[in-house]
Amino acid sequence: MDAKLQSRAQALAWITVGWNLLEGVISVAYGAKAESLSLFGFGLDSFVEVGSAGMVLWRLKHEGASPRERTAAKVIGALFLLLAASVAYGAAHRLVTREAPDSSVPGLVIALVSLAFMAWLWQAKRRLSAQACSPTLAADAACSLACIQLSVVLLGGSLLFLVAPKLWWADAAASLVLAALIAREGWSIRKAAAREDFAGGCGCH
Repeated sequence: MDAKLQSRAQALAWITVGWNLLEGVISVAYGAKAESLSLFGFGLDSFVEVGSAGMVLWRLKHEGASPRERTAAKVIGALFLLLAASVAYGAAHRLVTREAPDSSVPGLVIALVSLAFMAWLWQAKRRLSAQACSPTLAADAACSLACIQLSVVLLGGSLLFLVAPKLWWADAAASLVLAALIAREGWSIRKAAAREDFAGGCGCH
């Protein structure tokens, strides 16, 4: 990876860390105050994104297809599995307790702002990962996409509940499906990183 691409990757990683720390703290605080598991869980999920960005920064400390590329991809894959478990647990809990989606103003604002910002961040990461041909950057971009999908579920479920309260279960059901997709992505990342022919660079993912 040339110096320009590495500098851009580091900048995006630090932006990801800063944004998700802020988003996570605010979401957890409001979620705890409003006793909203969906918003609280959304905040915790933001910290998974911080971990993914942290692995990118760790990987970028050394050039070349070193063991760091493999290790970073494996750790990000594990973070995907952790995220999937967290989402599945929260969704199952909401279904069992019949908890309605969060429809408060803070919840809607957080989801909207997160959706807009993460959409930009994901596009930037996706383009950069293609230019750099890095599995680590590609996995981190996929993690940002998962964050976008969670924002869509949070926002969609809240709006749907306002229009049709009888469909209180819809966002929890969608979250279970999303958790399965996230888990599959995480497993695929770890499986690819475990291959003997994994060496980083173009064609590795």
